Amino acid sequence: MSKHIREESSKNRILSVERLSMKFGGLIAVNDVSLHVEKGEIVGLIGANGAGKTTLFNLIAGVYKPTAGKIFFEGHAVQGLPCQRMCHLGIGRTYQIVKPFSNLSVLDNVMVGALERHNRVARARAKAEEIIELVGLSHRRDVSGEHLNLPELKRMELARALATEPKLLLLDEVMAGLNPVENARVIDIVRKLNDRVGITVIVIEHVMKAIMTLSHRIFVLNQGRLIAQGAPEVVTNDPEVIKSYLGEKRYDKN
Repeated sequence: MSKHIREESSKNRILSVERLSMKFGGLIAVNDVSLHVEKGEIVGLIGANGAGKTTLFNLIAGVYKPTAGKIFFEGHAVQGLPCQRMCHLGIGRTYQIVKPFSNLSVLDNVMVGALERHNRVARARAKAEEIIELVGLSHRRDVSGEHLNLPELKRMELARALATEPKLLLLDEVMAGLNPVENARVIDIVRKLNDRVGITVIVIEHVMKAIMTLSHRIFVLNQGRLIAQGAPEVVTNDPEVIKSYLGEKRYDKN
């Protein structure tokens, strides 16, 4: 590969993780992981429960300081920065377990995210209204979080992350517990964000049809280690991935 090509590739890279590890006492949750994500990609992150996926998200988002390794966001080393700083830099995320402000309305929940970028309440409200329309919650704008069903909570969680106006969006099982119709709705939202707004997305998901449909590339973790990466069709037919995660099943986009 020529120097010129390497420079172009680096210029288009939004995230690089280099030899990242995270230990909790004697447990190694993330073990010497290296990966990169290009601007505008949708990347899937899969693996069995306990494989280290959410821990990796927490490292990227600034919840944890890594035991070893480096994280580069838009070319700058960011490992160890607090999560509020990561958010300000442009890394947004959802949580595997939804965390609404139960006593606040949908609009106010999303405004919490919008206030990261807009210190004027009127502007934050306008941004929140724009986003809840995008995720299909305008008709529920005044309903409190405690009265939402699971699909609505998932979309509100997504909306609150979007309100921070991220460049990189980390989605942690936003389709878990949803039926196929609801999954299709979330897939459509993510595609629109990627196509129209250009947001780069890393998505953790056990719904393999969704991962296969959305992802340009897939990373696979097993016991904290990265065991495979590449195009969906390649990764899901990798013998080690089949053995550690998929069993004898095969998946395609159809």
